[in-house]
Amino acid sequence: MTTLIESLFEMFEFSFMRNALYAGFLASIAFGIIGTYVVVKRIVFIAGGIAHASFGGVGMSFYLDWDRDVGPIIGASIFALASALGIGILSKETLEREETTIGIVWAVGMALGAFFIGLTPGYAISPSSYLFGNILFLKTLDLQLLAILVTVILASTILMYHRILAMAFDEEFSEVIGIRTTLLHLYMLCLVAMTIVLLIKFLGVILVLAMLTIPASLVGRFTHNLRDIMIGSTVVTEVFIFLGLWASYHWDLFAGATIVIGSSIAYVLVILGQSCMNYFQRNRRS
Repeated sequence: MTTLIESLFEMFEFSFMRNALYAGFLASIAFGIIGTYVVVKRIVFIAGGIAHASFGGVGMSFYLDWDRDVGPIIGASIFALASALGIGILSKETLEREETTIGIVWAVGMALGAFFIGLTPGYAISPSSYLFGNILFLKTLDLQLLAILVTVILASTILMYHRILAMAFDEEFSEVIGIRTTLLHLYMLCLVAMTIVLLIKFLGVILVLAMLTIPASLVGRFTHNLRDIMIGSTVVTEVFIFLGLWASYHWDLFAGATIVIGSSIAYVLVILGQSCMNYFQRNRRS
């Protein structure tokens, strides 16, 4: 027990771990709010398409030899925002067309990323760092950009909460009462895109999608109130990230994977617990 407590305090002695903890706090807010929208609107597949399409921008930045600190962010933002707007506009078409479009964007984005990285001469940062994340890559600039994004997300949610609430649960009624649902949805998709882009270094393209869905889905099993899901998933995400970072530091594990595995285990346990409770309740009634 003493060793575990000592490792907890040791984490704060290293700047990269402090940056990871700061980023984790900001990320929990972004994941809590944006993840709730993704889950409630049932656009997880769209978020996955945006996340994987952004990898094409990362590869492009390597090939064009952009600054290694901001280049990947700029490249990923271009691809992510373009795919978000493109998918959002085409989502008004039939469901089959939407799924086909997302699948194409998903595959093409990943393929372009690998293609550009393959053409890049000389040494390049390993693409696995952007696929699975690496807390060692987090810098002050990353924290500053993430803080700006979180501020925008909080301000947008506070100012447009009732519109987001109406559109999330009944888009047709929202249009009847005068809410411009298409523009609002596109704006929210842009926030989803930027959340993914700025957290790629923290969790990676693949794992960031899990944290956009698992916490909100978990909290959503206990309440259907949008505000409660946002707040609850923010708190739950913060706990998952902190425990994941601590476990990765203490046992020398991969931080991003540890966070996602821990949250997945918690989600499975909740499902099993609720299933057992429902089973016993049915038996009592019978």
